[in-house]
Amino acid sequence: MSSIRLRLLKWLIPPILLANLGAGALAWMLAPPPLREVVMRTLVLLEVVFALACVALIWFSVSNGLRPLDRLRADLNQRDGDDLAPIDAAGVPYELEPMVSAFNGLLAKAGEGAQARKDFLANVAHQLRTPLAGLKTQLEWLAARHAEPDTAQSVRLMLSATERMIRQTNQLLSLARAEPHHFEKTRLEPLALDALVAQSVQSFVEQATLKSIDIGFDLLPATITGDRFLLRDLIDNLIDNAIRYTPSGGAVTVTVRPGVLTVEDNGPGIPPASREQVFSRYVRLDDKAHGSGLGLAIVRDIAVVHGARLTLSEPAGGSGALFSVKFS
Repeated sequence: MSSIRLRLLKWLIPPILLANLGAGALAWMLAPPPLREVVMRTLVLLEVVFALACVALIWFSVSNGLRPLDRLRADLNQRDGDDLAPIDAAGVPYELEPMVSAFNGLLAKAGEGAQARKDFLANVAHQLRTPLAGLKTQLEWLAARHAEPDTAQSVRLMLSATERMIRQTNQLLSLARAEPHHFEKTRLEPLALDALVAQSVQSFVEQATLKSIDIGFDLLPATITGDRFLLRDLIDNLIDNAIRYTPSGGAVTVTVRPGVLTVEDNGPGIPPASREQVFSRYVRLDDKAHGSGLGLAIVRDIAVVHGARLTLSEPAGGSGALFSVKFS
C-alpha cells in the first residue's frame, strides 16, 4: 500500500538536495582555496540539517493536511452497518468536497436499494398473513377430526411449520413498522406498560409450560407514551427470546417498574463480547435454535424510535441474561 507522505518525500527531497548541492558546489568553487575545506565541512553540515528539517516539515504538513480524511474515516467507522445517512459536508476542505459528494451519492443509492428491499419484504409479509392464518385454521380443524397416529403426526408437523412461518411473517412486519420512516408519531398515546406486559405474558404461558419453564411477573403500575402495536412487539420478542434460550426447568421473570421493563432468564447467558452483536439483524449465537435472528434487532429498533435505552447484562445471580428497556 502506497503512502502519500513517502511519495512526497520521494519527489521533493531529491530535487531540493540537488539544488542545494549545486549551490554548495558553486560556493566552494568561488571560495578562496585556503577556505574551501572549511566551506565544505560547513556545507555538509548544513545539507544534513536542511534535509532533516525538510523531511520533518513535509511529514508534519502532509499529516496536518490529511487530518480531515482521518476524521472522515473515523466517522464512517463509528457508524452502524445500516446507517446510510449522508456525510455532513460542513467544515470539509474544498479539496475533499468532490469525494464527500461522491460518498453521499453512493450512500443515497444504497439507501434507496435497501429501502426498496424493506418495502418489498413488508408487502410480501403483509400479503402472507391472511393465507397463513387460514391455513393454520384448516390444519387445526383437521387435527381435531383425525386422530389416526400417522395423520395426526403429519398434521402436527404442518401446524408447527405454519406457526413458524406466521412468526417469521409477523417479525418482518414488526421490523418494517419500526423503521423510522414508517414510524407514525400520531399513533403515540399514553399506555399502561404493566397492562401490556400482563397481556403478553399470558400468551406465552403455554409455550413456557411445554418446556417446563417457570414464567413469572412482577408488575407495578407504569404509564409511558408509545405505539401500542410496536411496544407489544418489543415485549413479545423479549419474552419469546428468553423462553427460547432458557433450558427446560429454568425460569423467566418479567418485571415492570415506573419507566422500566426488564426480562430476566437463568439460561446460558451471553458473553460480554457478543452482547452488542446480538442486536444486529440475522445474528443467532446458537445455531441449534430455530429463528431468523430478527427478534432482538426488532427490540432494538423499537426502543430507538421510542427514545428508550436498551441494555443487556447479567442478572444479580450471575447466570443468564437480563434485558432492560428504560423509557425516557
